[in-house]
Amino acid sequence: MAALQVAWSQITQAPLFRLGTTPITIGWMLQVALLLMLVSLFTKGLRQLLKNIILKRLGMSEGTRGAVAILFSWSMGALGYVLVLQAMGLQLESFALVVSGLGVGIGLGLKELTKNWASGLTLLGERKLKVGDLIEFNNKLGYIQDISIRSTVIRTFRGSELIVPNSELTNRMVENWSYQDCQSRIEIPLKVVPTSDLSVVTEILLAAAFTHSHILRSPPPKVMFQGFQEGSISLELWAWVDRVDQRAGIRSALHFAIAYGLRQHQIQLAPTLPHWVAAESEPSAAEAGMIASATVPTEPLKDLLRSISYFQSFTPLEIEFLIQLGYRRRLTTAEILYQQGDGAHEFCIVLKGAIEAIFENQRISRRLFSFAEGEFFGELPLMLNVPYPTTMRAAEPTELFLIHRDGFQLLLNNHPHLLEVISQAMGDRQDVLESYRHHLETAGLLEDSEPKSLMARFQNQLRQWVSHWSV
Repeated sequence: MAALQVAWSQITQAPLFRLGTTPITIGWMLQVALLLMLVSLFTKGLRQLLKNIILKRLGMSEGTRGAVAILFSWSMGALGYVLVLQAMGLQLESFALVVSGLGVGIGLGLKELTKNWASGLTLLGERKLKVGDLIEFNNKLGYIQDISIRSTVIRTFRGSELIVPNSELTNRMVENWSYQDCQSRIEIPLKVVPTSDLSVVTEILLAAAFTHSHILRSPPPKVMFQGFQEGSISLELWAWVDRVDQRAGIRSALHFAIAYGLRQHQIQLAPTLPHWVAAESEPSAAEAGMIASATVPTEPLKDLLRSISYFQSFTPLEIEFLIQLGYRRRLTTAEILYQQGDGAHEFCIVLKGAIEAIFENQRISRRLFSFAEGEFFGELPLMLNVPYPTTMRAAEPTELFLIHRDGFQLLLNNHPHLLEVISQAMGDRQDVLESYRHHLETAGLLEDSEPKSLMARFQNQLRQWVSHWSV
């Protein structure tokens, strides 16, 4: 055993070479390696302590904490390495010239690495991009999984992970869908033959959009007329979604619903869209349900609207614009449109059938009034921002034309005579107006209980609502 110890001592203590006046042995190198490892562990622990405890208590943001912790821990680590080498007998002053020369060479060789480190500190400090953000970079869409000092990991919707150097993210354009919200616009182009009925095509596109649960009502979907191209009429559906990460599924569902509606009405597509012809795969169960709800009835919407008394003075072009403000919805018998207490989103016109208003409480469920073909409702809760005081349900198979809030305001602004139509209808339907008395009193819009005062308050609110939007 003693012989082994002597042999080991001779091996570890035998000088291999000299650095300045310091003999370098295997034992010396093992000690230096151990001490440098301890300094590295201390640096890592110090960074975690600063980031997760000390700086967090000071109220710093996560990105700032990460940048400060990295810079401070690296500085302490560099100082620790220098102290270790000096404590082990190396005189670093004598190697200053050599170290500076090596530094220049290493700096040139590690230029990209240094640039990525600086970019990493910028990302961590500015927080324009952070973990969990949904970004689109280099035509790839995915979530940021991790931001390190050198690179960023992006998880794509294909399941792969992109390792992107940080300098790429700071020097190139990046779309951040999570910077303020996750809303995004879907654009679906469509080209039809010039002989197509544009009112029917518009209704098909809007029906597909309005019946999808992830399509936003504000801003509402719209159909844009892009012009005439190569013997065709070019249209484009614009619809905003609340989850940009679900764009592919939403776009697929819209395509199925639009294709079904076009086939149902025998709308011919221009021959410049071969992918429409090729897309004959079966829809999913959810898409099939949306297709059923988005199916456009065979009777043209423009004919139904033109048959309503207050739209009979509209020109054909004005009817076309009216169709773009809303969508048709069908209800089965006893199907509920709004529950009592629900907020209003649309101005509702009864095209066919009837809607009945049901007042409900713990003891009774009573029918108060109804709306027949050509009548409308929803203007009061829209203007006063109060909930429905009754449940609105279909008394029989019913078709409605629903105009979203922005479209209703635009309709009244462009056709002021409708203000008188609505006021006259309220004068004839005191039972409807009385049902809102409690909400009007709660909102402070009614001071006395006289029916004339109630009507006057409504008419005044109607004029103020439209004039405020027109300014």
